[in-house]
Amino acid sequence: MNKILAVLIAGLFSAGAFAASHAGAPMAAASKPAAATPATPATAATPAAPAAKADAKAMKAEKAAAAKKAKEEKAAAAKAAKAEKAAAAKKAKEEKAAAAKKAKEDKAAAAAAAKK
Repeated sequence: MNKILAVLIAGLFSAGAFAASHAGAPMAAASKPAAATPATPATAATPAAPAAKADAKAMKAEKAAAAKKAKEEKAAAAKAAKAEKAAAAKKAKEEKAAAAKKAKEDKAAAAAAAKK
């Protein structure tokens, strides 16, 4: 029984040591005294941070450029639709005026034929 108890206690201590040294457990690492952990140089993590910021800036710039392009395309499509609608209205107006002119001429010709 004493051996089983000793193995269980040793397992708990080894699990605690693993958790303290593991990167996924910041609370266990924070509970250690500062003098117990050696100072690690930050040179490995320093270049990655600016690169990540640059990537984020590039992604943001790409997203903004895509949004701007989409907005310009939408505006161009709206402008083209407006011009097409105006051209169709102008053509319809011209056709209506031509039909009215022809009707007036036909009426005048009928009146002239009736007088003869």
